Amino acid sequence: MGVPTENGAGSAHHDRLPPVPEDRLAPEQRRALADITAGPRGAAVGPFVPLLRSPELMTRLQHTGEYLRFGSPLDRRLFEMTILFVARWWDQRFEWGFHHPLALAAGLDPAVADAIAHDRRPDETDEAAAVVWDLLDELHRTKGVTDATYGRALAELGEAGVVELVATAGYYTTLAMVMNVARTPAPDGPALPDRDAVREGRR
Repeated sequence: MGVPTENGAGSAHHDRLPPVPEDRLAPEQRRALADITAGPRGAAVGPFVPLLRSPELMTRLQHTGEYLRFGSPLDRRLFEMTILFVARWWDQRFEWGFHHPLALAAGLDPAVADAIAHDRRPDETDEAAAVVWDLLDELHRTKGVTDATYGRALAELGEAGVVELVATAGYYTTLAMVMNVARTPAPDGPALPDRDAVREGRR
C-alpha cells in the first residue's frame, strides 16, 4: 500500500505555504479565518494553513470536514481509523500525528494503529475494523470493491455508513494531497514511520 515518498510531506523540507502574515491577509481570508475559528476546531491549523490561499474553497471544505468530524453518525473509532489509513497511504505526517491520539481516545486498539503505521492488515480485530481496512485497502489498490467486501461493509455499517466512510476517506485524501504539495510540517506527537523503514522491516 502507498505512494512514493519523494514529496517531503511533513519532513524537514521547506514549508511551501506557511501561515499568511496577519498584515497580508485579504478581507476574504479574514472572513474564512473567523468562520473556522468560530467553529468546533477553534483555529486554522494543518491543511487549513495552505488552503487559506483559496479562502472560499477552504470554507467549503472545512464545513464538509466539520460535519464528518463532529456531526457524522459514523462510529468515531472507525472514523479515526479511516483517517489513519489515508495518512499512511499518502505518507502524510501531519494527518497521522494529529489524528493518532484522537484515534486511541476514540477506542482504536493501539495494535491496530501500529499495524496501519507499518502498512499491515490488522490481525485479531473485530469485524467492523477488519472490514474498514479491507474496503479501504481494496478501493485504493483496485479502484473498486468486490461484492463480497461490499456485502460485509453493508452488514456492519449500513448504506449510510458505507457512504460516509468512503466520503471520509475522500475528504482526508484531499487534505493529504494539499499538505503533501505544501509540505505542511508535522505536529508534535506520534511520528509516522518512514516508508523505507517499513519496507526494510519486511525483509
